[in-house]
Amino acid sequence: MTIRSDRAGTESAGVGTADGAVGRTGVPRAREGYGGAPADLSAEQLLHGYATGELSPVEAAESVLERIEQDNPALNAFCLVRPEEALEAARASAERWRRGAPEGLLDGVPASIKDIHLTKGWPTLKGSLNTPQDCPWEEDSPVTARLREQGAVLVGKTTTPELAWKGVTDSPLYGITRNPWDLSTTPGGSSGGAAAAVAAGMAPLATGTDGGGSIRIPASFTGVCGIKPTWGLVPHYPASPFGSLAHTGPMTRTVGDLALMLEVVSGFDPRDWMAMPTPAPGLGDVRLHHDPEALVRGMRIAYSPTLGGQEVDPEVARVVADAATVLEALGAHVEEADPGLPECRRDFEVLWNSGAAKATEHLDDRQRELLDPGLREVIEDGLAFSAQDYLTAMATRMDMGKRMGLFHTTYDLLLTPAMPMTAFEAGQESPPRLAGQRWTSWAGFSYPFNMTQQPAASVPCGFSEGGLPIGLQVVGPRHSDARVLAACRAFELARPWADRRP
Repeated sequence: MTIRSDRAGTESAGVGTADGAVGRTGVPRAREGYGGAPADLSAEQLLHGYATGELSPVEAAESVLERIEQDNPALNAFCLVRPEEALEAARASAERWRRGAPEGLLDGVPASIKDIHLTKGWPTLKGSLNTPQDCPWEEDSPVTARLREQGAVLVGKTTTPELAWKGVTDSPLYGITRNPWDLSTTPGGSSGGAAAAVAAGMAPLATGTDGGGSIRIPASFTGVCGIKPTWGLVPHYPASPFGSLAHTGPMTRTVGDLALMLEVVSGFDPRDWMAMPTPAPGLGDVRLHHDPEALVRGMRIAYSPTLGGQEVDPEVARVVADAATVLEALGAHVEEADPGLPECRRDFEVLWNSGAAKATEHLDDRQRELLDPGLREVIEDGLAFSAQDYLTAMATRMDMGKRMGLFHTTYDLLLTPAMPMTAFEAGQESPPRLAGQRWTSWAGFSYPFNMTQQPAASVPCGFSEGGLPIGLQVVGPRHSDARVLAACRAFELARPWADRRP
């Protein structure tokens, strides 16, 4: 069945077209020649500039730090910035490039770390008043360590809701984080600080975590790229209290950078007892491809506009439907089809809220009073579940995994809206029509794929008439991360977005 939509309505909302917008290398022409601020360049563009001598890692670090100083007071994307350390690392990188001996795939590229991932020498407070601040902080999480090993310049840590428990970003410790496209709105969460930082040019690379949509929600709301990889592909340490729902992944401005960063951070770490033994294959091929048709030609792609009947804002529905036609025009076989997943919100909440209860079981009554009030309610809910409730929820996961496995014997990929709406008021857990309900009431396109552990990405596919970003979700079977990113890359080449900035 051919997908049809109001293409004219989408383009009037500000989506770019492929005609004349992309240069020979796939880089938007407006950025070629490095005429803009280095803070506005992708990691791939920065690396090319370092290699040719047109740019220096010190220039990039200075530009990013200037952007943070300028915009972070309004956005609250960073909870910690270490300019002296960043500049020292950038100077060391510049010397390596001068000698023609870069240290790794990301040498000199600025990056931020979500305040969930351990960072040696820096506090990791997780947005909580209850996290001790006088710890020695002697260890890097695997994702932090990989970035260091490959020469990335770490500039600081990004904000998260307390313990990364919800789909928006505000916390008792750091307050409200805001969306650079409209400061009255949320960037989403829980990787909202990371997404806002990338969107605003505060570093082209950011680490995120995703236990129920925490990479894809803010990617959709802020117009950046993010992928929740196949579970276990990127090692996760310390182990999350949310168990095998919790994924670590990259957030970037472009799909090329997304593939590059995932290539760096994936692979085995002995501290994660369930980490996969090898990095994801094929990611280098994805980012080096500049022919969108070759990336998706012949793919069998299902498009589910509501994923089982969810309510979607008409403007979002129209833009996402148009995005599906783009992949069809590139040679993919796209048809409307739904995988028929069961209603799983309560099963997800059994697992999620139990994890929140486990994460806070050591707190005394005084400390519990310091928690985010919504988190306290979630914890109380989690404490009421039995082992049988937990096992029933796990049985639902196994059934969903089987259904999606069989679905992907017919379809290589699944397309859906990343979010059913655009960003709503900052400081609220849910939009006005769902006031008083938990974040799970509006995140039904994201958390099912945490249940099934599949790779799922959000890429910008257009804007609302009010100028807010809209995301397209691309889901693949387990271990098909390169395939997911190939479709995202094809869409990026056909409809470039990186030059449209807040």
